[in-house]
Amino acid sequence: METNPVETNQDLPIEHQNVPVAHQGLHGFLYSSDDEHTAEVTTIPQIESNSAEILSLETWCDRASNAKVAGVYAVLDTQNRTQYIGYSRNVLLSLNGHLTQNGKDKCAFVRVHTYKFPKREEMESLRDQWISELDSIPPGNSSDREMWASTIGEAAKAAMSAAERNAYEEKKLKLRKAMADTALNRNLEAIDATEAQRRENLEAAVKNDDWSAVINEQQ
Repeated sequence: METNPVETNQDLPIEHQNVPVAHQGLHGFLYSSDDEHTAEVTTIPQIESNSAEILSLETWCDRASNAKVAGVYAVLDTQNRTQYIGYSRNVLLSLNGHLTQNGKDKCAFVRVHTYKFPKREEMESLRDQWISELDSIPPGNSSDREMWASTIGEAAKAAMSAAERNAYEEKKLKLRKAMADTALNRNLEAIDATEAQRRENLEAAVKNDDWSAVINEQQ
């Protein structure tokens, strides 16, 4: 059986090695500038890595200045009770989504630990650590999960500006095109395999005087 050629350059980061050539377009799109393992995101000195500081959500968002900041964050209500602890590659967008979905009373204050080079495993570990330090699991991570993590995507979209929404839709379109290119490559590979089999059947028929396979193709 014919196998797909793969990228064998061992000098590449490990997540980019051994990728089938036919899939490199989609892989390159998914792991380009937003690669969670290697990409640097925006950092702002006044909000960098001060996870002990609790600020009003409005103050933190003003300091973020519409920048893409990655980090672990805790959202607190007006009584300083933790409502939700999560992580995001765009904390500002996530916070705006939570605010839209849950309101100012539940989203009054925020505690954020930022990452210059965010890795999912590290952010998940810190999130779990923060949760374990509390007397009880925040409602947004348990009973009210559907109002926080499970709806953050739609809520974040609702909080997007026109420019952010256009950029989001453009990225979705690029992904669809990349996926379509991959499907087309698979179809072409299947057609090539079929043609190769037909040639093999014809050669076998001529050589062995056995035309059964060729006849079956035509039925």
